[in-house]
Amino acid sequence: MSRVRIVGGQWRSRMLPVPTVPGLRPTPDRVRETVFNWLGQDLSGWHVLDLFAGSGVLGFEAASRGAASVTLVERDARVAGILRSAKETLSASCLEIVRGDAVKFAAACPRRFDLVFLDPPYRQGWIAQVADHVERLLADEGWLYIEAEEPVDTMGSWSTYKRGRAGQVCYQLLRRSPP
Repeated sequence: MSRVRIVGGQWRSRMLPVPTVPGLRPTPDRVRETVFNWLGQDLSGWHVLDLFAGSGVLGFEAASRGAASVTLVERDARVAGILRSAKETLSASCLEIVRGDAVKFAAACPRRFDLVFLDPPYRQGWIAQVADHVERLLADEGWLYIEAEEPVDTMGSWSTYKRGRAGQVCYQLLRRSPP
């Protein structure tokens, strides 16, 4: 098992365990630093959804920066268990770990979020499968973060606000396009 470091907020420099699972690739430190510089370091009061949690580092970063609630959805039982252990270690009461299918969760979730992270396993079509649910999941002034093997310029009424690339990782932050 490897580990990944939280880069900012109240848990800055704390390490999270990352199990060795095929396709699991935590968002690199410098990408997370960039994304949270774009968003601002203080997410106080925000409601955040990490739809394909994996290592959970994006959700833990949001919680570390004051998010009111962070929901992490992970289908792998072992990975979800490790996320629960990390939550307990940090006493992260704002975190909710949901073990389940991300597409089914997105289709059924009645809540709206200020920030949604979409960082699914590559080359499996997950982003296209949840695309129809993004409008309903995101608050009107919300942010959508997508990390993928190729750039995603738009999704429904959401368009790229900022983007970057780090090696094989294409990452972008999207906002709702004006009507």
